[in-house]
Amino acid sequence: MSFPETDPSLLPALQGQPIERVQRDGVEYVMLGTAHVSRISVDAVEALLAHESFDAVAVELCESRALGMRDPLAFKQMDLFKVIRDGKTGMVAASLVLGAFQKRLADQSGIEPGAEMKAAMTGAEQRGLPLWLIDREVGTTLKRAWHSVGFWQRFGLFGGLLASVFEREEIALHEIEKLKQGDLLESAFSEFASQSKPLFQSLIGERDAFMAARLREEASRSATETSRRVLVVVGAGHLKGLSALLGEQQDDPATTVAELAKSPPKPRWPKWLAASLVLLVFAAIAYAFHQNTALGTHALLTWILFTGGFAAVGAVTAGAHPVSILAAFIAAPIKPFRPGIPAGGISAMAELWVRRPRVADFESLRDDVAHWTGWWKNRVARTLLNFFLVSVGTIVGEYTAGIHIFRSLV
Repeated sequence: MSFPETDPSLLPALQGQPIERVQRDGVEYVMLGTAHVSRISVDAVEALLAHESFDAVAVELCESRALGMRDPLAFKQMDLFKVIRDGKTGMVAASLVLGAFQKRLADQSGIEPGAEMKAAMTGAEQRGLPLWLIDREVGTTLKRAWHSVGFWQRFGLFGGLLASVFEREEIALHEIEKLKQGDLLESAFSEFASQSKPLFQSLIGERDAFMAARLREEASRSATETSRRVLVVVGAGHLKGLSALLGEQQDDPATTVAELAKSPPKPRWPKWLAASLVLLVFAAIAYAFHQNTALGTHALLTWILFTGGFAAVGAVTAGAHPVSILAAFIAAPIKPFRPGIPAGGISAMAELWVRRPRVADFESLRDDVAHWTGWWKNRVARTLLNFFLVSVGTIVGEYTAGIHIFRSLV
């Protein structure tokens, strides 16, 4: 620890604010713990920048979140075809849902979540200081959090995200107060994070370690004379863990960053299970044809009508164009013979082809998804909704068709 350059008691904006000063490898890190929905935290950031000299500013943001703050219309650059093709639809949808949660907070509290981070970025730019983005990519954090919990807990997480879209009541005051002391991602999954140690570790613990390593990594890259004092702006919930790890870490920072930035490997058993079930169904259809042609034809039609029908119902529920509905009906039955993009992806791409999103859809995307009806009104959101509902419909159709086919053979 070191003595402060400025006595916080002399600056009203800094009184009572959590500040840690840690020295490591010849660099002093002045760490300010902030609240994500507090004007006081914005004032504290501005006061430190105005009354102390720094050689760099570090913020608890990743590249994508920083871009979103700098350019609220960054979604206009999104290539939806590529998102669907690369299997990133879930991450984009989850980010939109979290954005909707943020907007509800902003509307209720009058403070945009992350305003203190934006103040730090603006202050660094005005003073010509290097800006260090030290947080892990939010998509990687969500993936690791998802894979850290068991099968049934994932239903709870998904249900919580879904409920936040349809929930219209004001966010409880104690949740807002928790945000003033904690972390945005933790608050979005507050109930589960408090009950699940693996989930808490993914959302908080791993990011503390990641940010500590990133600070050391950036300091080692900088010239010896240019980064002697660094202002670090993080949520108050990270302050204790980050300051401890910054002093304790001994591993190579680049190695730690690379390890914690890895996306978890996708488990293979769900695909093998799904493939095995489909193979059993087709074996049953082949057996039905072996018994007699009429029974086999009936089994095959059952497969086509149930899988295609439920997929089409998903597209209809999403308010899809007739071409997208037809694409869902055709793509679902032949899914076992067409590995790669799922039926939901085929239908969503057809929707994009027929109803290309307008500039206005991207501009109003964040506002539209804050209310559940906006998912059907906005063309971008509706495409994502179409993907999920068709995919769910296809799975329901496969199981329903399998049950009917096996019953017909008994």
